[in-house]
Formats: sequence, structure tokens, C-alpha cells
Amino acid sequence: MKNRWSSLEQGDTLMGSFISTGYPVNTELMGIAGFDFLIIDLEHGMGSERDILHQLYALQNTKAIPVVRVESHEKQRVHRLLDLGAQGIMFPRVNNADEARACVAAMRYPPDGVRGVATIVRAAGYGTHYNDYRVESKTTLLPIIQIESAEAVKNVEEIAAVDGIGVLFVGPMDLSTSLGIFRQYDHPLFIDALNKTLEAARKHNRAAGILLPGIETTRHYRDMGFRFITAGTDVLLLKTAAAQLAQDLRDA
Repeated sequence: MKNRWSSLEQGDTLMGSFISTGYPVNTELMGIAGFDFLIIDLEHGMGSERDILHQLYALQNTKAIPVVRVESHEKQRVHRLLDLGAQGIMFPRVNNADEARACVAAMRYPPDGVRGVATIVRAAGYGTHYNDYRVESKTTLLPIIQIESAEAVKNVEEIAAVDGIGVLFVGPMDLSTSLGIFRQYDHPLFIDALNKTLEAARKHNRAAGILLPGIETTRHYRDMGFRFITAGTDVLLLKTAAAQLAQDLRDA
């Protein structure tokens, strides 16, 4: 199983976006747009688990690595998505090291974790290369832990130390809300939280990620040290482009 995350491990910056509609055609269009990875959103998105397989089909001939954001770290939810072929799982609302360990464990087979074992699954070529998949999955599947609360920031050092974590990912809106400074991204409390997250990521050799508040902040956050960067959703892109086209037609 090819490690599609190798460039991230080598220090490169990857750019991605979110899929919120759950619609395979939108997913395919986002895939061929040129993003390094795409996050299919089951936390806030309109799609469901029933839509995931078709979205994975839509991405398989594109360069975009498929990630799924789940609602929780219940192992049954996680291993089902991995069996279908997701190559990364994003876990929201992780507040401490115990929760982070549960997230990683849900993605690993025993004795390293609690992932359920099934050999005839899509991720392993329906059984044709399960043994290789089982061994390699420990390093080729990316656990992404969201840091989006004051409690998570307080515990970020212990969270980052958990074996197997790939990315510490800041959710700016939830984090700023938890800090009592909603969308005040230049506030000292928010900046301090970012710096603590970055410091923990560097110390434990994790990548740091963030959802950009705006495209104009890309260089700013990249220069700070964020290397797993996302912007926008298929919903926002369609809404923005449609509104602009309607306005252009009126202006013409």
C-alpha cells in the first residue's frame, strides 16, 4: 500500500478543502481541481456514511487523498470508513490525551489498537493484499486530531505525545469560541493557543494544520509553521461562484 502521506512526513506543505454536500460529482470536481487532499465531512456536512463509498470512487482517479471527518472516535464508525478506503480520519473535539489515544487505537489493528478485523474489504483489494495492508496501515493511515477548545490547548503537549498522531489540526471558529473571542484571530489568546499547538507539534514531530479564516492568511499561517492547510468547502465555492456569476450577468 503506497504511503500517500510521505511528502507530509518529509516536511512538505499540503493544501486541501472540505466536501460538505456528500455528492459524488461535486467530490470528483474538487478532486480534479488539484488539491492534495480532500476531507469528506460527516460532522457538519450534509452527506452520510451511505454516500462515502461513491465519494471514494469519485476521488480514486485524482491526486486528492481521501480523508473523512467523523462525528466521534467510536471504533465501529472509524474502522468501517477505513475498510471502505479512507486514508485519513479527522477527529473533532479531542480534549485530552486519553481521547487522542482512543482515536489512534480506532485506526490500528490489535495489538496496537482496537480496529475490527475483516479481510474482504475494499481498502485491501477485497482481500487480495490484506496481509500487506494490515502491516502497512500503521504508517499509511493518517490520524488527524482537532485542537478546538481551551481544554485541548491546555492539554496539547500531552495530546501531541500520543504515539501515532499525524496532525494536530486547529479549528479556528470552535477554538476562538471556546476561548470567548469568537473570530478574533488576532487576539493574544488565540495567537497564544496557536503557538502552543505549534510548539507541541514541533516537539513531537507532528504536522500542524489549520482551516484558514481567509485565503489572504495563507502565507501568514504557513510562515508560522502550519503545513496541513485547508480552505473552503464545495458548498462555499459553489455559492460564491454562483453569486458572482449572477452579479456579473446583471452588471453586463
